[in-house]
Amino acid sequence: MDRKKFKVEFLFRASPKIVYSFLSTPDNLTRWFCDDCNLVDGQFSFDWEGNEEIAFLLESQEDSYLRLQWEDFPDEYLEYKMSRSEVTAETILEITAFCDEDEVEEEKDFWATQMESLRRAMGG
Repeated sequence: MDRKKFKVEFLFRASPKIVYSFLSTPDNLTRWFCDDCNLVDGQFSFDWEGNEEIAFLLESQEDSYLRLQWEDFPDEYLEYKMSRSEVTAETILEITAFCDEDEVEEEKDFWATQMESLRRAMGG
């Protein structure tokens, strides 16, 4: 099945610095994204109920940008871009990811659920 790139966008009252911290540090990632996380030399090891996934840090710019590549999908990436809304001063988080063509809506729903977990972990 073909894989499709998609984007979703979410707003947060927290600053880009705080959002970035929750997307890039193992301690914060375990508060909303996975059961356990380690980061060694640009390699993230994520654990969900005993299942491990590896992602490599491809690029990052502190407080604004993070791009990971999943070990099992070398031609794809997971990207987080943060910017500030000039109108509301909220942080805009744009996520770019890939999934099977027939799962785009499910993946968007997954990210919406994950972002609610992130929002709670950041305190609102």
